[in-house]
Amino acid sequence: MWQAFRDEHVDQGFEVVTVGMDTLGAEACRPFIEAAPLSHPSLIDQHHRMAELFGVVNIPNGIWIDEQGMIVRPAETAPAPPSLAPERTSRLRGEGMPERAVAMGAEAAKIQYDRDSYEAALRDWIAKGADSDFALSPDQVIERSRPRSIDTSLGQAHFELATQLELDGNHGAAVRHFTRAHELVPDNFAYRRQAWSLEPGPEGPLRRFWQGPMEGAEADWPYDGDWLVETQAMGAENYYEPFVP
Repeated sequence: MWQAFRDEHVDQGFEVVTVGMDTLGAEACRPFIEAAPLSHPSLIDQHHRMAELFGVVNIPNGIWIDEQGMIVRPAETAPAPPSLAPERTSRLRGEGMPERAVAMGAEAAKIQYDRDSYEAALRDWIAKGADSDFALSPDQVIERSRPRSIDTSLGQAHFELATQLELDGNHGAAVRHFTRAHELVPDNFAYRRQAWSLEPGPEGPLRRFWQGPMEGAEADWPYDGDWLVETQAMGAENYYEPFVP
């Protein structure tokens, strides 16, 4: 959808740059990049530098940057444009699926985001530029940007160390630093998702699907929470921050 949206507006000077935040780098991101297929710049962020530099705490997040390189909207929930969504011909059903997958699907169905308002705002900015009501002033951008506390800085350091330890094959040490990052920056759900997705299962890492302890393997799960538990605890309707014009 973002590729189609970009192609629709590229002649107006608009460009999309997507960033795959994943410790496994090209191995994890390549299937999605090739499936699109993408013609816009597509980057890979193994250490989640987007969290450090722009305050990204979940995916999908988006940042608007103007022709002068100035941020006019800081990181916020950025759902793909619904007007360009492909028609769905089938639905995921519960029959024969693991109980946990059914429960995750039920929670995911409750997640809310204002796709239509976000797309309308983005189209307005593309058409009007600085005259758009949705382009914020520098003071407004600073006001909306996430404050960077000492805990946030320490959490980023622990997370970056954990990702490098994971890449170096030291999973046990990586888990300890992932856990500390989660404690220091509890509102960064991207940190949690990344750690959960790197836990090994009987057929390799639990990549994006299970993201938690499987039946009979709970004792081997090193984290206090998982996607299902924490989404239920926060309320799926609170998973993404609402769009603020």
